[in-house]
Amino acid sequence: MRAILNVIWLVLSGFWLALGYTLAGIICCLLIVTIPFGLASFRIAGYALWPFGRTVTERRTAGVPSLLGNIVWLIVAGWWLALSHVVTGIALCVTIIGIPLGIGNFKLVPVSLLPLGREIVPTR
Repeated sequence: MRAILNVIWLVLSGFWLALGYTLAGIICCLLIVTIPFGLASFRIAGYALWPFGRTVTERRTAGVPSLLGNIVWLIVAGWWLALSHVVTGIALCVTIIGIPLGIGNFKLVPVSLLPLGREIVPTR
């Protein structure tokens, strides 16, 4: 079932989300200061490409630099990304077929809001 949902997700929205996050990652990696944000964007792009069967967990080894980076990310881009995922998730939940895809979009909200200090792991 996860494979079917991932293929439908990939065709309808996953490819475009991953492309956007990859482009943002490339732009962020141009400056030395924003490389951590670029790496986080690449991580989110992989998750946005194939979200079903994976989940986001907090990394216990993340410290104060991740907290400070998340604050900057939240102010600059995080709340816009989270808001767009919520709006898209609500729009997808209008149809019965789109409900799993809307849930997939809601799963992207925490990692798009605060990406540093998190890791994406497979679900069991």
